[in-house]
Amino acid sequence: MVSMVSGSAEPLSASGRSSEKLSLPSLQSKMKTDPEGYETELHLIRNQFYSALELFQQQAALNFSSISGVGADPSVAKDLSDRAMFLAHVTPFYPKQLAEFPSDLAAFLKSSARTLPSGLRFHATQAVILLVNRKIIDIKDTLSLFMELQTLDDRNLRKLAFSHVVHSIRRMNKNHKNEAKNRSLQNILFGLLQQDDEAKAKRSLITLCELHRRKVWFDERTANAICMACFHSSSRIMIAVLSFLLDYEKIENDDEDSDDLSSEDEMTQNPHVVISKETVYKAHHKGTAASKKKKKAKLQRAIRSMKRQQRLSSESSNCSYYSPLYHLKDAQGFVEKLFSRLQTCNERFEVKMMMLKVIARTVGLHRLILLNFYPFLQRYVQPHQKDITNLLAAAVQACHDMVPPDAVEPLFKQIVNQFVHDRSRPEAIAVGLNVIREICLRMPLLMTEDLLQDLVLYKKSHEKAVSAAARSLITLFREVCPSLLVKKDRGRPMDPKAKPKAYGEVNVLSNVPDIELLEQDDDIGGSEDDESGDEAVYISSDDGNEDNDDEESQYTANDGSEDEDVLDEEGDENDSVDEYESDIDDANEDDSDDEDKGDTEELETEEDDYNEEVSGSSKAGDSAGDGGNEDQKAKASKRKLSDFEGQLIAADTSLRALKRLAEAKTSHASSDSVDGILSDEHFQRIKKLKVKKEAKTALAQQGFKIPSSDQLSFKRVDPSKLEVCILCLNR
Repeated sequence: MVSMVSGSAEPLSASGRSSEKLSLPSLQSKMKTDPEGYETELHLIRNQFYSALELFQQQAALNFSSISGVGADPSVAKDLSDRAMFLAHVTPFYPKQLAEFPSDLAAFLKSSARTLPSGLRFHATQAVILLVNRKIIDIKDTLSLFMELQTLDDRNLRKLAFSHVVHSIRRMNKNHKNEAKNRSLQNILFGLLQQDDEAKAKRSLITLCELHRRKVWFDERTANAICMACFHSSSRIMIAVLSFLLDYEKIENDDEDSDDLSSEDEMTQNPHVVISKETVYKAHHKGTAASKKKKKAKLQRAIRSMKRQQRLSSESSNCSYYSPLYHLKDAQGFVEKLFSRLQTCNERFEVKMMMLKVIARTVGLHRLILLNFYPFLQRYVQPHQKDITNLLAAAVQACHDMVPPDAVEPLFKQIVNQFVHDRSRPEAIAVGLNVIREICLRMPLLMTEDLLQDLVLYKKSHEKAVSAAARSLITLFREVCPSLLVKKDRGRPMDPKAKPKAYGEVNVLSNVPDIELLEQDDDIGGSEDDESGDEAVYISSDDGNEDNDDEESQYTANDGSEDEDVLDEEGDENDSVDEYESDIDDANEDDSDDEDKGDTEELETEEDDYNEEVSGSSKAGDSAGDGGNEDQKAKASKRKLSDFEGQLIAADTSLRALKRLAEAKTSHASSDSVDGILSDEHFQRIKKLKVKKEAKTALAQQGFKIPSSDQLSFKRVDPSKLEVCILCLNR
């Protein structure tokens, strides 16, 4: 041993390149600059490494005690670790001479990692990591080794091995993803996760969760493997998985809440970077080489900052919800198996609550049917129950429109009876009303008219939280089913026909969604044109009436008895109108219906009544014998009669024109829907019309909008929004 260590310095000084003894770091730098000139020193240090390795293995086999002085001598481990690190650094420069060194070092570390001293084990691990980073060893060959090292009782080594695995896989998937390589690495970790060894399963679970959280392995296989680890034989693994799933929900909520709160702080701390052309030009053409290098580095940092801001802004704008539970392949089987474990386990209450939350979240997310879950929740629904708001939030989350109302009705009545009554505290009443509102938002069929009217009476409560909760319930049922409310609570903008869907009722689309908005918009545009045409008709008819008035005045000046002539003219005009109507009816037989017949009959009866009145008035005028009065009455009657006839003709023609135009448009729309294809312009127009319609409804509803069933399934129920004073409820 002594001769080996003392002899290591003699060849280094006898090489003729230096008269002084060289240390390993200085020799390492010289070998990197001139690899071919230092092959002799490389062989010497390589032989020294294998000699020290053989000596250490012999000592470990003989298991020398510290009394002999050999096993306790730290120089053997130190020489071995120094030469291992030295050879790991120079291996890229001597690939042929050190071809077997990486595999020998990894095999040595894997075989005797538990018996090695902590210092030697740490340095040997660093040497293997260096070889992996230089791509001399594949991560696939050493992944099981690093997972084994994480199970050792060495905190620094465990941290080093874990960070290396995560960073190596991240770096491997940075530019592009190699699916075949990722699958092989995932299979190794999945196999470790399914083992009964708790330490290995826990470390593999932590690695998978970290890679999934960092969105490196953000696929269905990883998410499904993490979720299925809930059924591991070890309760600690199950608790770790449940914590990860629930913490993921918490992380998502924190991100959403912090977006609005810290937007101004982010704008002040990280303002948008603006890169001008002058800055780019100076970075490449102005100054010395060192200043150019600094300017280019600063420019690259600014560009990276801009890209990061753009990515964060795009992610915040496209805030799509994600949960690992969403990727379950057999969600129904997962929920049933976890619920059976919940019913039979003897864990503490906090663990049962975690399992209950995960079950409720999965049921709501996938809209599953688990009928035994609601009676299980019913046992814990009491105001003095520990973590009652979390329990109620889970109950709300497990309700959706696919669950039969009969299965949830006992739980619903239990919440009403336990929380909302006159002897209950205001805090409990407010929580109960909020929970009832959230459940009715998902399952409105549970509410009855008598119960709703009793709950609405709490709007007169002096407690602000209770009255606000009752008013929110009124606001909900104004949109869902206003017929259950009293008339004074229904509000002004109310749809009297609104009612909740029956159980199992689904709206099946038979056409392009919201295509009726496009048709309505076309009808509105066409009606505006028709109104302008009608105005022209009315104007022309008025002009004709004026001419008729002039002619009638001439007739009255020439002749004193014109009543019979007027009646004859009236009859002739009526005959012409009837002939015109009959001609149009014959030409458009398909257009006539009962309503039009009713309208024409009403107009004819009014005309006949008016003729009788005119004839009666003319007879009365003749019997009076007053010449001047008779002339005035005849003029007035003729003028009224001509006005009525003109309006009748104009109304009839405009009505027929509108009917023909409407039929032409409907036939054109039907032909477009059958023969034509909607273009991108049509879809863009539909989108704009939909936005306008939603804006109008939002204004009419004062910002209140009922989310769809899919949105409710993704929506997470925050227990803090249900509770008013959890300390008051739990004391």
